[in-house]
Amino acid sequence: MLRELIETVRNPEYTGENRCPPCTVVNLAIAAALGGLVSRKSRKAGALTVVGSVALISLRGYLVPGTPELTKRYLPSAVLRWFGKSPDTDLATGFADSELDAPGADSSDAVSDAVSDSASDEEPAQTTDRAPSVPNDLETYFLDNGLLEPCEVRDDLCLTGDFEAAWIDEMDSIVEGDTDLVEAIVDSFGFDADLDEFELTEKEKGGYVLHYGTRYAGRWPSHAALVADIASSAILDSWLDEWTEYTPREKGKILNSLRMFLEVCPTAEGGVRMNEELVESCCSSSTVIAVVCEETGERVFEHQVLGDARQATN
Repeated sequence: MLRELIETVRNPEYTGENRCPPCTVVNLAIAAALGGLVSRKSRKAGALTVVGSVALISLRGYLVPGTPELTKRYLPSAVLRWFGKSPDTDLATGFADSELDAPGADSSDAVSDAVSDSASDEEPAQTTDRAPSVPNDLETYFLDNGLLEPCEVRDDLCLTGDFEAAWIDEMDSIVEGDTDLVEAIVDSFGFDADLDEFELTEKEKGGYVLHYGTRYAGRWPSHAALVADIASSAILDSWLDEWTEYTPREKGKILNSLRMFLEVCPTAEGGVRMNEELVESCCSSSTVIAVVCEETGERVFEHQVLGDARQATN
């Protein structure tokens, strides 16, 4: 009977690995305060109130109904980060969040040094004769370099005909040529390290991660996004004079944003469409806009909306 009652009360959605530490702490504080109030009239009743409240929090993850939703909506981002629960959605952005922040490496030791530097609080040392950092206003950057232009049939920006044609041809060549993706990535992004030191793995949901030792060099939401980045990097190598001087992270920032303007699927026939979905975690929620291939459903681009309910409150 007791076991059946426990199983009825238990809520695995908010316990175990899914437990929300901020929710637990807040509810334990409420339980302690409630027990203190009750103990003013009866210490025994107060103690039972605390014990019962703790048991309920242990089994359900919270005491006050609606705590998870209230936490997602109103708990400040700083508090979530303090508990190790970042409100930011973990998105695959190619090399934009790479842990290898160097244009290239002459040896395995050089790459390892770059990895160690990127993992510390200090900025990696930069050479004095390298290209300037990528500007924050990438739309203007793309327009100035002939990658984008105003669309002819709608009030928006589109890829220029020349760049789009070159990009599509390069993507088709990669897909049809059964290209070694690791070799293509290393060549395209300027890593001079041994190819055997890199490993490309596919995740359950179709994403790809490029590892160098214990660090990741890049993450992509799909095979299509990976092909798109390899192809566009090859085109930009001859399109932009400063391309080879950018770090992988800077290149990734450019390529990730550029994928948003693709109108064809890199790895299949047909076009792309834009989806919007709500991504939930134990302590937060966020809206993600994704550009996906119409036929295969592969994500070409994904971006967290900064104006969603989660962030609008902070």
